[in-house]
Amino acid sequence: MVEMIQFDVADEDETAKLGRRLADVLFPGAVIGLVGQLGAGKTRLVRAIAEGLGIADSRAVSSPTFVLIQEYRARLPIYHFDAYRLHSEAEFFDLGAHEYFQGKGVCLVEWADRVMGCMPAERLVVHIQVTGPSSRRFAIEAFGERYHKLITKFQGARSASEELPR
Repeated sequence: MVEMIQFDVADEDETAKLGRRLADVLFPGAVIGLVGQLGAGKTRLVRAIAEGLGIADSRAVSSPTFVLIQEYRARLPIYHFDAYRLHSEAEFFDLGAHEYFQGKGVCLVEWADRVMGCMPAERLVVHIQVTGPSSRRFAIEAFGERYHKLITKFQGARSASEELPR
């Protein structure tokens, strides 16, 4: 079962709201692939998710392009991967990503389109499209029952302080 929802955001503040709201519905072992061109906002979304998960200092969140994986402590452990510099899916596999995917943390994989063959069948994929200087379109795709429920919960969650972008 695959389901997709879409949101347009006007700026980084709305991207941050979207990421924090997504963090509210994540569960231990969640795997999220992030897809988008260079500068689309993948790392910004990861930072917002980390904020929503209660990271002590979100400034610690940076693109792990050169180290390939960063680990952060929060309400749920965060494992932040970057596949940009990898030459093959085998290199990603050799990082031990599959072991992280089976753990109790939240796995966030930037440039997931480069390693999709290594991603679990059940996952969330967030496609980020640049629509203007600071505006973005987020298409969130749910693969599998747990992620379908996550999407339903995400859409149903309402907060007076943080309305979802349309």
